[in-house]
Amino acid sequence: MNKNYPKNITDLAQLEELLSRPSQEVVETVANLDGDFLFLGIAGKIGPSLATMVGRACKEAGVQKKIIGVSRFSDKTQKKQLEALGVETIAGDLMEPDFLDSLPQVKNIIFLAGMKFGSEDNLALTWAVNSYLPAMVAEKFRNSRIVAFSTGCVYPLVDIKSGGSLETDMPMPSGEYAQSCLGRERMFEYGSKKYNTPVAILRLNYAVEMRYGVLVDIAYKIKNELPVDLQMGFANIIWQGDANAMTIQAFNHVQSPAKILNITGPETFSVRQVAEKFAVIMNKKALFTGTESETALLNNATHAHRLFGYPKISLEQVVYWIADWVNREKELLNKPTHFEVRDGKY
Repeated sequence: MNKNYPKNITDLAQLEELLSRPSQEVVETVANLDGDFLFLGIAGKIGPSLATMVGRACKEAGVQKKIIGVSRFSDKTQKKQLEALGVETIAGDLMEPDFLDSLPQVKNIIFLAGMKFGSEDNLALTWAVNSYLPAMVAEKFRNSRIVAFSTGCVYPLVDIKSGGSLETDMPMPSGEYAQSCLGRERMFEYGSKKYNTPVAILRLNYAVEMRYGVLVDIAYKIKNELPVDLQMGFANIIWQGDANAMTIQAFNHVQSPAKILNITGPETFSVRQVAEKFAVIMNKKALFTGTESETALLNNATHAHRLFGYPKISLEQVVYWIADWVNREKELLNKPTHFEVRDGKY
């Protein structure tokens, strides 16, 4: 357990503070980086805490930068919350070419837009959001630096003893969601090569915090005495605050051609063992369905750890935090990860 962090997370205010707390490395990155920040698709799960971390890092570094967040903002409350944190908001649909073209030219772009949940029900929109939009963004912001989120789902299932897929491994996406995400990468790679745009593409597996993620999915089932599916018997996670810090530091490593970085924690964990841990903490019985396969969707982030250091929050710490949070029936986002899916159909 990290002594610099609390034993439990008591409420949303404390959670948001932890998720957006900048490390010294993040402060130094922001201090040395010229230009403002533009977050495309800021209103998702990651954007608010990531933008807040940039703002806090700017304050600690004593530098002034605009932080601009773009989204449809169907939830007006989130728009107001971001503005209260010092984020300038622009509301609109990134898929509309005229709106995208109207956005200001900003030096540092973080691309967060994407479609996963329900992607199998609207494949045309999935491809449009995940592949067509990145092509337009790469064109519009060809004179910027771009850090773009992708997913480890572009890799194939690998042997659970392999340590996970490396950036040098050949992508073999299963299902149209993962294929469209590889399309996203290829469009940013194309723009990077064509315009010499410095780009970093982050293949993330899986960010977690108290309200969502693989561990929350497992903890919720243990809490409610529902069976945990073991078909995808092993996985990787990273605390969202650590993923935020690595995302910002990735601006130090953007390049042309685009740089690929796996982002996750160092452990390959057993779903069964974590479920049993939750059961002990929550005083519940762990129920299971299915059996573990010899392969899983695993991501090896050794390269990122060499660049940024190990995540500051361990798997063990996050398990205890989430067990306590779910046990007290605190707020959840109710957005299951579907991590147990093995055929790519989300």
